[in-house]
Amino acid sequence: MLLLLPIMIGLWFGKRFRVYDFIATVIILIITFFGGNMSQGISLIFYVLYEMLLVFTYLSYRKKHNNFWIFTGYVVLAIIPLVFVKLDPLLKNQTISLFAFLGISYLTFKAVEIIMEIRDGVIKDIKPYEFVRFLLFFPTISSGPIDRFRRFQKDVMNVPSRDEYVELLHSGVNRLMQGLLYKFIIGYFFGTLLLPKIQILTLSYKGETPLGLSWALVAYMYVYSMYLFFDFAGYSLFAVAISNFMGVKTPMNFRAPFKSHNIKDFWNRWHITLSFWFRDFIYMRLMFTVIKHKWLKNRVTIANVGYITLFLIMGFWHGETWYYIVYGIFHACAMITNDAWLRFKKKHRKQIPSNKFTEAFAIFLTFNVVCFSFMIFSGILDKLWFV
Repeated sequence: MLLLLPIMIGLWFGKRFRVYDFIATVIILIITFFGGNMSQGISLIFYVLYEMLLVFTYLSYRKKHNNFWIFTGYVVLAIIPLVFVKLDPLLKNQTISLFAFLGISYLTFKAVEIIMEIRDGVIKDIKPYEFVRFLLFFPTISSGPIDRFRRFQKDVMNVPSRDEYVELLHSGVNRLMQGLLYKFIIGYFFGTLLLPKIQILTLSYKGETPLGLSWALVAYMYVYSMYLFFDFAGYSLFAVAISNFMGVKTPMNFRAPFKSHNIKDFWNRWHITLSFWFRDFIYMRLMFTVIKHKWLKNRVTIANVGYITLFLIMGFWHGETWYYIVYGIFHACAMITNDAWLRFKKKHRKQIPSNKFTEAFAIFLTFNVVCFSFMIFSGILDKLWFV
């Protein structure tokens, strides 16, 4: 907050101290990445230089040419450091994870977005300091939310009016307080006080019941789901709050996800910036490619293949363990089932009632489906069945 104070005073008087912004960012990054193990900071520096080289060589190439395979090659090169880091626990070879540092996933998403939008012609020019500023915006560097370059650039290149900044300060304080409530009170209750005890009770049924299934596992499912939401949503609120203090309207990451009416609605409310990133830069592009090349003709089949591909990638991104992969497949099947139900509902609109009861049942069903998926995601079944 001390480092932010000059930034906030400047914005209050209608000025953005860009040099000071840079100095404050460097100080915070040094504390974060060099305060303990210096290897993280060194990895971050080499990673940024590597991604910068890719982005600016591709930008130079794109001004004259637009070959699909060259573009694909640059995207693959951009994600290789992340792939190495994700494969490291599986291969147990630390030499391949030279780029391992806090937040590499979210920086990679930003770098890939820039390459894709350069290819689309949406980003026609970008300066090195703009790229670094976007990549290393410290409130969101470790766990998001994932901003988009053009939206971010619009904020940092302009100074909000006094009234606009008062609104940003107001929302920032509200989100900071809400984040404290979520992460350090509710999240602490579910994650630190309750979850370890429920887990011990759940694992006590290992070998005592078929597959170790018990009511304790059901309790674990709900407690873990609550912890996961309040802990992550609390952190995201901190990131958005600090961004607001800096005059940046970083998008929200959660929007009452447990009020979702179906699984598609859930993914429009849960980890929004990540799910929208996967939707825009993987799912939609895959759909376009399949339709363009006529690899499949049936639109339902195309959508279903897209869901399976999308959520498998999301599962592998979380880690190369069976429960993350199953988590991805589960959500792909849930999306396919949801679409099938919506098509059926559309054809039988008159026969299927729609009222407050059916709406409440839809929310209840979606909530339980999501919590079940989080139970898979938690890895508790791995401990019950295999460890």
